[in-house]
Amino acid sequence: MLVDSHCHLNFPDFKDDLPAVLRRAQLNGIGTLLTINTRLSEFQDIHAIAEAHSHIYCTAGVHPHDAQDYASPELAQQLKDLAQFPKVVGLGETGLDYYYNNSPSAEQIDSFETHLAVGGELDLPIVVHTRNADEDTLAAMDKYPNAKGVFHCFSGGREMAKAGLDRGYLISFSGIITFKKAEELRDVVKYVPLDKILVETDAPFLAPIPHRGKRNEPAFTLHTAEIVAELKGVPLKEVAEQTTNNFFNLFKKASRPI
Repeated sequence: MLVDSHCHLNFPDFKDDLPAVLRRAQLNGIGTLLTINTRLSEFQDIHAIAEAHSHIYCTAGVHPHDAQDYASPELAQQLKDLAQFPKVVGLGETGLDYYYNNSPSAEQIDSFETHLAVGGELDLPIVVHTRNADEDTLAAMDKYPNAKGVFHCFSGGREMAKAGLDRGYLISFSGIITFKKAEELRDVVKYVPLDKILVETDAPFLAPIPHRGKRNEPAFTLHTAEIVAELKGVPLKEVAEQTTNNFFNLFKKASRPI
């Protein structure tokens, strides 16, 4: 069994065929899915998907792109309230994105730190998005050492991976590691211990080879796991078992399939 530790099942890309998408995921051995919140206004839709399926869980959080829309002293309490739902197993995705800068950096940092503070208080893992913001991302994390989580869709170098690992965070790899020009990232996969790795799709984005250029979906988690196995020189079964254990050890509110 594999876990797609990061997908966006509420996005319009899946509105016409979500049941078929979920069937294909199960046929490919994807036994658990985590669908990720990016805007609090979409939380009810995301939560409804999780509630309707025993093997799907969700998060609550604000993407750095949307931080300015939720810049409010009330954000911490909003996150705490949503975290009470049993199917909410983590906070995010949150973090810093200085590549697009869709929200001012100050508001991104404030939102990120709010998530870190609440996550540390409630013992809920943080799903971290970081792009072109390594220094500020680590500085924010260092303010809240009790918070733990995962760097999702990791695309940085070995130094950033080590910094995350040193702070107790896991590293999640997506279909990017299958891309032809991703040699540096594949070296990072070799570097990160298997017991610190998650796999994900970030569906509907970043479809792996051989589906690149098409809509991504949770079934394609398998392709990423196969590359991890190849790079690590271990059987796919070992990657599946270890990354699944890693997921449930981090997202403790989620229940393993019976």
